[in-house]
Amino acid sequence: QVQLVESGGGLVQPGGSLRLSCAASGSIFSRYFMDWYRQAPGKERELVATITSSGITRYADSVKGRFTISRDNAKSTVDLQMNSLKPEDTAVYYCKARFVNVYWGQGTQVTVSS
Repeated sequence: QVQLVESGGGLVQPGGSLRLSCAASGSIFSRYFMDWYRQAPGKERELVATITSSGITRYADSVKGRFTISRDNAKSTVDLQMNSLKPEDTAVYYCKARFVNVYWGQGTQVTVSS
């Protein structure tokens, strides 16, 4: 069983930055593929970024060049650095871990507004 706890969300002005963090329990964190998803009101949940167990990263086209996903296996954390934020980035952001099973965090709200 893995528990994921996200933090770092909040209100930010357009063009600003936020750093989300996801802390995971469990002893095999390094084996997990880690994803960040987001879900805006009235929209489906979408994949934002992935980092594999070997550190390979992938991004949605909408966030390429603005968001960076990283992991610290020693701390069992995965972060999402979000720069140049836009109002359309407003959503609840979720952390997901996948190896044999899939686990989700509870989500953290990000609001980009002036």
